[in-house]
Amino acid sequence: MPLYRDFSDDTATILVWKYDDTEDLNIDELLEPENAEKVKDYHPKKLLEVLMVRKMLKGLKPNSKILYKEREPFLSPKDAEISITHSFPFAAIAISKNKIGIDIEKFNPKILRVIDKFTYENERGFIPFDNEVTYYTIIWSVKESMYKIHHSKYWSLKKNYEVKPFELKHLHHIKCRVYDEQFSDEFKAKVEFFDDFCFTIVEE
Repeated sequence: MPLYRDFSDDTATILVWKYDDTEDLNIDELLEPENAEKVKDYHPKKLLEVLMVRKMLKGLKPNSKILYKEREPFLSPKDAEISITHSFPFAAIAISKNKIGIDIEKFNPKILRVIDKFTYENERGFIPFDNEVTYYTIIWSVKESMYKIHHSKYWSLKKNYEVKPFELKHLHHIKCRVYDEQFSDEFKAKVEFFDDFCFTIVEE
């Protein structure tokens, strides 16, 4: 399973891998017994994505497992923060000293059908009509990454997550926040493009 991209920094190891059908992804060796029931009905490609993440973890922290609390992954033993994402043929893992969220999305015009589910009309004024798919995919991905930091408390990507106006030439410092009536947690997102995919990193 060849390393495709390395976006690591001083506080986090962030790796993206691309599926290679010559790679040995042995479910008995890689999958935690605690997750056997969780994946039993997974589509074969989704199962491969899960195993790719475990293969990366074995290389980084061979004595650790990925377990879940209400669908939120955590490391066991819990000596670092983790975020995972996958969209075939890619899978990615982030291990950090601090809370971190990563997300990968394929650019797809179908996203225009659901923009009302994750943005308000007054959020869209800066988006150029001729590049809507790119902008909305970035917004969705940034919000998904923030959601992974505030996983169980703030559930509405439309109501509780905001991405400030940005330009494609400045994708490493996108201002964003998670908020409600009494709370606002400010972040900066970093976005990368490769192979018709958008990859987003939000670090605490």
